[in-house]
Amino acid sequence: MNLKQMKTVRLEGGLEEDKRSDLRRYFHQSFDLFESLFELLGSDDVFYAQSEPTRHPMIFYFGHTAVFYINKLILCGVLSEHTNPEFESLFSVGVDEMAWDELNGRFAWPSVQAVREYRNSIRNCVDGLIMSLPMHLPITQQDPFWAILMGIEHERIHIETSSVLHRQMPLDLVQKHLDFPLCPFQGDIPENSLVPISGQTVALGKGDGDHGLYGWDNEYGTATYAVEDFEASLFLVSNGEFLDFVHGEGYKTSRWWDDEGLKYLSLRNATCPPFWISQENGTYAYRALTQEIPMPLNWPVEVNVLEAQAFCRWKSAQEGISYRLPSEAEYYVMLQECAIVSDIFDDDKANLNLAHYASSVPVDTFFHGKVYDAVGNVWQWTQTPIDGFSGFAPHAWYDDFSMPTFDGKHNILKGGSWISTGNEIVRTSRYAFRRHFIQHAGFRYVVGAEETVLLKEEVIEQNDVATSCQFHYETGVDLLRECADVIGKYLPHTVTVLELGCGTGRLSLELSRYFKTIAGIDFSARFMSVGVKLLEEGVVCYRVNGEKRRAVLAEMNLSDAAEKVNFFQGDIYNLKPHVRGYGCLIINDLQHSLDWNQLHGDDILERIENEGYCIVIKAKDTEMGSIAHGLEEVMTIDLASSTQYHMVIGKKRRA
Repeated sequence: MNLKQMKTVRLEGGLEEDKRSDLRRYFHQSFDLFESLFELLGSDDVFYAQSEPTRHPMIFYFGHTAVFYINKLILCGVLSEHTNPEFESLFSVGVDEMAWDELNGRFAWPSVQAVREYRNSIRNCVDGLIMSLPMHLPITQQDPFWAILMGIEHERIHIETSSVLHRQMPLDLVQKHLDFPLCPFQGDIPENSLVPISGQTVALGKGDGDHGLYGWDNEYGTATYAVEDFEASLFLVSNGEFLDFVHGEGYKTSRWWDDEGLKYLSLRNATCPPFWISQENGTYAYRALTQEIPMPLNWPVEVNVLEAQAFCRWKSAQEGISYRLPSEAEYYVMLQECAIVSDIFDDDKANLNLAHYASSVPVDTFFHGKVYDAVGNVWQWTQTPIDGFSGFAPHAWYDDFSMPTFDGKHNILKGGSWISTGNEIVRTSRYAFRRHFIQHAGFRYVVGAEETVLLKEEVIEQNDVATSCQFHYETGVDLLRECADVIGKYLPHTVTVLELGCGTGRLSLELSRYFKTIAGIDFSARFMSVGVKLLEEGVVCYRVNGEKRRAVLAEMNLSDAAEKVNFFQGDIYNLKPHVRGYGCLIINDLQHSLDWNQLHGDDILERIENEGYCIVIKAKDTEMGSIAHGLEEVMTIDLASSTQYHMVIGKKRRA
């Protein structure tokens, strides 16, 4: 099997039948590669193992990329109903250890064979759609084919992130695979040096009219930077170069680490890079994808941002020169200096796209005119936290792809690794991970005018989220507080509460005055993350009509809410199986966002304990649909704060 992947499909040009053929081949190649990667797991039992405590077992990811297609095709209107509602809820969310990612082991995972059969059914479904949906070229962001491309590119991201998890799995749980060959070349450590890079003004971001290649929402918009002259390391930092830092007790010397780095060292008990294995004689072996090998000193080291920054501080002290990581803008200036201007990186001239090996190669293999490995081999960390460009707007079909990472905690990495494919090796792509995350990622250092990375105060600019904040924390306060007071009056304070449609969170927070356990669920991470931020940081800033506003938890006298309230992302029309056992379920439709025809009363009411309560807050002229048939002892309460809404309180009907 030739693992080298075809490039991402262009959105314009050519004949319709050729475009369908290209897209179909690209889709199946992605599906095949993803499944062949999971053949590295030693047995079906390993699918239920966690190689990383902040991630799900591998069975989740095996199902996740398939259900993504269905969930997005429903969102864009191509499909009207779920193929397997249980799977399409269970495998839907949980990727980036956000506060709402549920990693508490309450899931009843299906058999691997059942997931394989499900994947086959989704493969057939998407294949049929590729060949039958009306096609109009170029493919635009509102076209159903965009949802299919979104699914393909999403799976290609998970090819890489799953390979990282495989690489962290104990050796006795994985197996070698002829399709994933290891580079056989090792050698002496090349001596690193600095190369001058001429400063220039660089414009980043794709225009809305860019129909050349698929892009994630964070790639769109504009940003212009005036970059001064700087120097960049000729090579990526190699294992051998980094070894001096380790031997110099770099992991034991606190002054090389910032507070976040010290926390990482404490939590991980880290004494060396994550893919190094300490030997009894004081040396280190190297963990490749499925095997342990002698340390390849001339391969790039793989570390997180915190480790890379600690190395730079140490090296600066050793040499009296201020070394640091490059910024995102400086990285693009370096690409220009290396004459890498094509929109897709060339995998014949770089260790990318599985075109060479399923591993790194020596750092002095691919020269790009000014430096080695300007792209490829391993991702290169930057010092830049990701944020949206001017004009950024989340894509409606995947509104939580980028927004949750605009928190000052995720740094951008560039250039791709040996297993990066698809959009990952497109020049304009922007990916970011938390600074302590493990990836196939390393770094090069730069010297130049010190760039101070300012973590700007996060202000919510999106009109819909900001408008919801305004309602929850300004104009609708009296109404939401009255709802909480009424619920607190009629219900025992010992019940556990689940709010569906929590939006930006105010009602769940107000309920903490009366109840000790409240869970708020919303479909959109963009909305729900407002409540998360309030619980974590105590303040949220948003902008309405150009004016910045603040919601402060302490000023609401709700500081205790952090001990009582949790927010989760979820599809309220297709809740995960384990979401049940609550004494009270609240359906909040104060902002007219629910489609009552899609709410399945039997499924919703199953989430309530026997003798439990169901409360609906809605416009007076809104029919409750099938929910109404499952309630008894129903009473309707008018709200003094609003003539438009009322509250319906009932008990779950006895079987």
